[in-house]
Amino acid sequence: MPTVSKTTVIITAATALAAAGITVAVTSTASAASAGLVVSEVYGGGGNSGATYTNDFIELANLGTATVSVDGWSVQYQPSSGTSAWQVTPLAGSVPGGSAYLIGEAAGAGGSTALPPAQATGSINMAATTGTVALVSTATALSCHASADCAADATIVDLVGFGTATIHEGAADAPAPGNTTSDQRAGPDTDNNGADFTTAAPTPGTAASGPTPTPTPTATPTPGPLRIHDIQGTSWISPDNGQPVTSVPGIVTAIRIAGSLGHGYWIQDPDPDNDPATSEGIFVFTGSGAVTVHVGDSVLVSGKVSDFYPLSSGDTAAATSNLSVTEIGTSTVTVLSSGNALPAPVVLGPATVPGTYAPDLGGQNIETTAIQPSRSALDFYESIEGMLAEVGNAPVVGPSNSFGEQYVTTKPDQNASFRGGTLLTAENATPSGRLQVVPADGSNPQVNVGDAFTGATAGPVDYSQFGGYLIAATTLGAVHRGNLPPTVATAPARRQLSVATYNVENLAPADPASKYAALAAGIVTNLASPDIIAVEEVQDNTGATDDGAVAADQTISKLTAAITAAGGPVYDSRSVSPVNDADGGQPGGNIRVAFLYNPARVTFADAGDPSVNRSVTGTRVVKKKGEPALTLSPGRVDPANPVWTASRKPLVGQFTFNGQSVIVIANHFDAKLGDQNADGRFQFPAQSSATQRAGQALAEHDFINQILAIDDRADVVVVGDLNDYQFSPALSVLKTGTADGSGPATLTDLITTLPANQQYTYDFDGVSEVLDHILVTKGISRYTYQVVHVNSEYASQVSDHDPQVVDVTP
Repeated sequence: MPTVSKTTVIITAATALAAAGITVAVTSTASAASAGLVVSEVYGGGGNSGATYTNDFIELANLGTATVSVDGWSVQYQPSSGTSAWQVTPLAGSVPGGSAYLIGEAAGAGGSTALPPAQATGSINMAATTGTVALVSTATALSCHASADCAADATIVDLVGFGTATIHEGAADAPAPGNTTSDQRAGPDTDNNGADFTTAAPTPGTAASGPTPTPTPTATPTPGPLRIHDIQGTSWISPDNGQPVTSVPGIVTAIRIAGSLGHGYWIQDPDPDNDPATSEGIFVFTGSGAVTVHVGDSVLVSGKVSDFYPLSSGDTAAATSNLSVTEIGTSTVTVLSSGNALPAPVVLGPATVPGTYAPDLGGQNIETTAIQPSRSALDFYESIEGMLAEVGNAPVVGPSNSFGEQYVTTKPDQNASFRGGTLLTAENATPSGRLQVVPADGSNPQVNVGDAFTGATAGPVDYSQFGGYLIAATTLGAVHRGNLPPTVATAPARRQLSVATYNVENLAPADPASKYAALAAGIVTNLASPDIIAVEEVQDNTGATDDGAVAADQTISKLTAAITAAGGPVYDSRSVSPVNDADGGQPGGNIRVAFLYNPARVTFADAGDPSVNRSVTGTRVVKKKGEPALTLSPGRVDPANPVWTASRKPLVGQFTFNGQSVIVIANHFDAKLGDQNADGRFQFPAQSSATQRAGQALAEHDFINQILAIDDRADVVVVGDLNDYQFSPALSVLKTGTADGSGPATLTDLITTLPANQQYTYDFDGVSEVLDHILVTKGISRYTYQVVHVNSEYASQVSDHDPQVVDVTP
């Protein structure tokens, strides 16, 4: 690292005593009385190129005979200018008379020797040659920025300015150290840094040259009053939340240095209690600083307990529906020994994980109840939060995403799909076997549904706002590739009309050509070039740039050109542009639904005055020559209805195939954004978006009934991303006009005609579920329906949705 980029400070009592040769009482005009405890050595070159040690350090020395407690104290660092915020490393424990107290600080890429065991660790990155270090009797950051102001601060026990530091004791700074030298106390504290310190080869934890006094024996550190299971308790929130804890014992089981939630490590008590509700593991948060412990270290940790809630953008701890993780933060650590055996992991499997994912509490907060490990999977994982857990030969049920997160199941036979996933079969029925796995080292195994991690996958249990409880895997089983083949649809017969739906996930002109080519290949090869395709999430010509553009002709033409280049037909298209920023989705993108159709097979029946603003004017159903017809085709269904606020309006068009009229309605209902987390603390979670989708379903149901009132055998195909399940109230309303399905059904949801283990179109956080649908009226009685699995089960996907197609005989 650059010479001035970091510093390590170590304070060694033995060093100072050896240099002075006597026990002295220290007084200072620049700091408060030290009660015998002083800064004895400062080294900021740790980890630099050519450095002796890998870490910066500060060492303290007790020049007196009485033991000095440093609980609640700190060492603090100020760069040479004196104008920055003081950086703080909290201290804990005590320093017997004649003894040293070593504080390891930030590490760098250089250095040849590791520090000896330290009594405290921090992450301060000091400069090698200049700066100021203070020993402070509180852990509150200092506010002084000049020598005189610091001299007047009664909380400063001792202070050392070195090199060219603005803040120092006495007339001059201590001499400038370097990458191979430290500043070391040369004698009694005279409050003159220039006279009190000299440079020499760093000596962390050892005495300097000179007469050696008889040291007071160093007391062996002992555990404090609380164990991990006391801190975790039998409640979801720690009984010690917000409180300091001292010398909590444990074995380091894993280290986290990757991800967005900060660095740290897990410890676990090897001597558990007999209460199955109390976890024996806990996470120690170190922020962005270096982690100085190693797996297998036996440690005593001091700090402040906190129940940390992982938050989404704009979320707050008070309002979030996520669960918390109990942590120890603002931490210091004492390493007692290294190379210890790790506690045995909890083995996860069909018999250990409960069959219910979450309890039905009527929407109440699960945190108000006691942890009951046998009640639900949420309870069970909370009872082992932070502990080592292991799953063997784990089938993958959710593919790797870009963050290296994937899902396995601990219950391979639970709600298994025909392709190896795990199914959602009812509202609030998340499969309890589904579990997220995230490699602790930040790697990405790029697995698909149908693959498996053979052997043991193990690590501490953690929690994420995206997918609930997880294993932070320090051991990842070997990947067995299942080579799950993409679905290839059977091509329709010549006299069959094929209608498909495909959510193309925020397609914009600026997307790479590879996305267009992959979408086109899926349409031509896997969907067998349908006659009509309803595409959802088509963005405007400038994509997510919020510049007032609403037209999407460039986006659509790039897609149709790619299809032709892939060997497909020359598709024509119809769509209605939305009002700018009125239809939800990615801000500025103006997503909409659009029709692509093959004019060599079908004819689009354009209708209505071209000058009509179809963005806000809805189409109507009229009788024409005894048949239902649209006043606007393409048109939108009831766009002024408030149920479509900030949501996509349905696109309806009338087609002719072999002389037969077919009306197609393309949809993209309101998303589930804003619903409470299914993996969270409110159970069962509130689905605030469901009300709007039910209203949208009713508006469309009523529109379809207007068609059927003219001809109850009319051929109507309803397609699209309805953002809800086949058993949801919204689908019941769409089919019957009633949430409970008690009304007469006017539509058949084709996904429900498949075998139960084939009913899914999407893999969300390891759960195979239905969001996309094709429904038909009773006039369409002969059909072949296929879901085409090409995306959602694969780590490499061009969209998060799978398309589907129906071949009908009108």
